[in-house]
Amino acid sequence: MENENIVTLLDEEGKETDFEVIATLEVNESEYAILLPLDGDSEEAFIFRMIEENGSYSLECVEDDEEFNAVAAAYEELMQEEENDEEYE
Repeated sequence: MENENIVTLLDEEGKETDFEVIATLEVNESEYAILLPLDGDSEEAFIFRMIEENGSYSLECVEDDEEFNAVAAAYEELMQEEENDEEYE
């Protein structure tokens, strides 16, 4: 059974790494995916821009610091909202 929240990406050296898509969000009219590596070595999430082409998506690294910071701030806000919602339940 395939898990739709798992994606496999290749690094510069051709090594495959599996990631869990922990969130998707829209910032400044662009869509982004927040990915967490499944290898267990790191708890650092990665931000990728989602590019739609012909009904399918590809992921592109976010290299611009300003864009990265805007998406990171939006993700932090989303997590804070979810935490607040859980407190009220």
